[in-house]
Amino acid sequence: MKLPARMQKKVWSVRPASPKARVLAEKLNISPVLGQLLTNRQIETESAARAFLSPKLTDLIDPARMPGIEQAARRIHQAVSQGEKIAIYGDYDVDGITSVAILWHLLKMLNAQVQYYIPHRIDEGYGLNSEAITQLAETGVRLLITVDCGITAFTEIELAGSLGMDVIVTDHHKIADGLPKACAVVHPNLDTSYGNQNASGALVAFKLAWAISNEFRANGPVSQPLRDYLLSATTLAGMGTIADVVDLRGENRIIAGFGLRALAESKLHGIKALIESASLEAAGASSYDVAFKLAPTLNAAGRMGHARLAVELLTTDNQLQAYQIAQYLKDQNRQRQKCQRDIFQQAKQRIVADNLHHPDRKTIVLSDAGWHSGVIGIVASRIIDEFYRPTVMINIQNGKGHGSARSIAGFNLYEGLCACSEHLISFGGHEMAAGLRIETARIPDFAGAFEAYARDRMAEGLTESTLAIEAEMPLRDFTERVMRELQLLEPFGQGNPRPVFAACGVKRIAPPRRVGAKSEHLQVAISDGTTSVRCIGFDMGHLEKKILEADTFDVAFEPQYNTYNGSTTLQLVLSDIRFE
Repeated sequence: MKLPARMQKKVWSVRPASPKARVLAEKLNISPVLGQLLTNRQIETESAARAFLSPKLTDLIDPARMPGIEQAARRIHQAVSQGEKIAIYGDYDVDGITSVAILWHLLKMLNAQVQYYIPHRIDEGYGLNSEAITQLAETGVRLLITVDCGITAFTEIELAGSLGMDVIVTDHHKIADGLPKACAVVHPNLDTSYGNQNASGALVAFKLAWAISNEFRANGPVSQPLRDYLLSATTLAGMGTIADVVDLRGENRIIAGFGLRALAESKLHGIKALIESASLEAAGASSYDVAFKLAPTLNAAGRMGHARLAVELLTTDNQLQAYQIAQYLKDQNRQRQKCQRDIFQQAKQRIVADNLHHPDRKTIVLSDAGWHSGVIGIVASRIIDEFYRPTVMINIQNGKGHGSARSIAGFNLYEGLCACSEHLISFGGHEMAAGLRIETARIPDFAGAFEAYARDRMAEGLTESTLAIEAEMPLRDFTERVMRELQLLEPFGQGNPRPVFAACGVKRIAPPRRVGAKSEHLQVAISDGTTSVRCIGFDMGHLEKKILEADTFDVAFEPQYNTYNGSTTLQLVLSDIRFE
C-alpha cells in the first residue's frame, strides 16, 4: 500500500502583534521581534524579561523550600553517619538515569555505602516492584531513596517498611489520592505555593543533593568539593530536565541553560564519551543536541536492553569503560531507530487500511505481538505527528499487553485512562503520556471505551493539528541583530519552542530541486518582494510539482544561518508550505 507523505494538514495559528512587545523592546533596547517573542511566552514585564534573557544560578529556588526535603536530608545524613546501606531506585528513562547519577556521585563523595537499582523496562516495568524491594532488603539495604518514581507505590513501600527499610520518595509525577507511608516524600506539588510545580525528576534529585550538602556543612558554607560538584551536576540535572520535556521557563530554564554550558567542563568520563559518540562539540551544545542526540542514546539502553548500562556510563571512573559503553549504546540506538521505523510503517498501514484516520475518529488504539515494548512510545508520538489523535500502542506477550500512550493538547490522557480503568490491569502517567497493562482479550473493549470517552470530552476541531507561528514577518527583517537575539532564547523546549515565523505570498525565484539520498527533501529559493532567501524543506520533496504550478504560496519556517564552503548565509528551514 502506497501511503501519502503526510496524512495530517496543519492549521496555522499566527500570534497577533502585541502592543506590549514594542514597549518591552524599548525598555530593554531589543528588537520588536524579540519583544514579540517574549510576550508570546507570557513574559511581559521588564524584570521578568531580564531574568529570562540573563538567567542566574542565584535565582534557583532555595532547596529548603522544596516540600519534604529537609526531613529527607536529615535521614540521609543519619544513614551516612551511621554507615547504613543506601540504595537509590530510579526510572529507566533519561530523567531517572540522571537523577540516580546525581545522588550516587554525591553520596560517594560523602563516603556512603550506596548502590543503585534500575528496573528492566520490559521484565519489571515502571516504578518499584516487590521482587526488587525484597532483593534489596536481603542485601542489607536500610534506606531506600526513589528518584523519578515512587509517589504511587503504596504497596511496595509498605513492603519495604515491613522488611526493615526506611523509604524516601523523590518524584514529580501526578500525586494520587494520599501519599505512600515513607519516612519522607519530596515532591514539588505537595505545596501549591512552591515556585516550580513543573520540576523534572532530575531537578528534584539535584535539589536533594544540594540540601544534603547543606546538612553536612559544619557551621559554615558548603565545602568547596561539594560546591564544585553541585555546579558540575547541573549538567546531569539539565539533561534530565530537557529530556523530560518539562516547561523550560523559570527555574527549569536556569538549570537547563547552565547545564548546557557546563557540558564542556564536565569531568565525568561518561559525559565526554557520550558527546564524542554523537560527534558533537561540547562547547555550544544546544537543547536540540541533548533532546535528539544525547538523550536518545542514553534512552536506548532501557529501550533495547537494560538502562543500568546508561547509569554505569554516567558513574564510571574508568575512561576506557566509558567509551566502550558509549559506543555500545550508539549501536543500540541505531537498532532502536530501525525498529521504530519498521513499527511506524506497519502502524501507519493499519491505520489507513482500517480507516482509523477518518475525520470522525477521535483516538487510535493499535496492538501487535511483534512490536518492541521499548519503542512503541516513540512510535505513538510519531503517529500523533501524522494523524493528530491520542494514540495507544500495545505490545502483546503471553496473553497480556504492555502499552504506551501519548496525547494531544487539550485531551487529558491520564483522566481518559482513569475513566477506562475497568478494562486495565494497571496504568500510570500524566496528561500527555502514560503507560498501561491490559489483558489481551480486553483490548477491543478498552479501545471502544477510550474512543467513547474521547468523543464525549474532545471539543470540536481538537484533532486538527495546529502549527503555532510567532509572527508573520517580511524576510528583510531577519537581520544579523535579530538572528543574534534569537539565540538568547536558548535553551528551547516545552513552553519556549524554537520560533516559527511565516511569510505569505512568496514566489519562487528558481525551480525547486529535490535533494537527499531518496530525493525526499526540497530546496527552493523564494522572494517576498523585500529580499530573497534559500529554503530547505525536509521530507517535502513531494511538494516539488505544487511549487512549480503555484504563482504564490505561504511558508512557515525557522530562520537559521547555514555555513557552506566558508560562507555563512541566512537559510529558512521550512516547517510547512501552504497553497491556495
